[in-house]
Amino acid sequence: MKKYPVSGVCSRAVSFEIENDIITKAEFDGGCNGNTQGVARLVEGMNVHEAIRRLKGIRCGYKDTSCPDQLARALEKAIAQG
Repeated sequence: MKKYPVSGVCSRAVSFEIENDIITKAEFDGGCNGNTQGVARLVEGMNVHEAIRRLKGIRCGYKDTSCPDQLARALEKAIAQG
């Protein structure tokens, strides 16, 4: 799994695998354990572009970002890197 650092949230990093545009595995390092596990399990098996569409822009309270938003940003980086 490739690990991506995150910023502006409680988690420290997000890791995932993508095969044929499908997220096959995802996990967060740190953060609100139940919430991050839930998000990771929900995106597993999902098309990467659909996950980005659904998660990008979600905010956590007063913050400009959230763990789901950081996952979407990391997925975008992964796609751009090929």
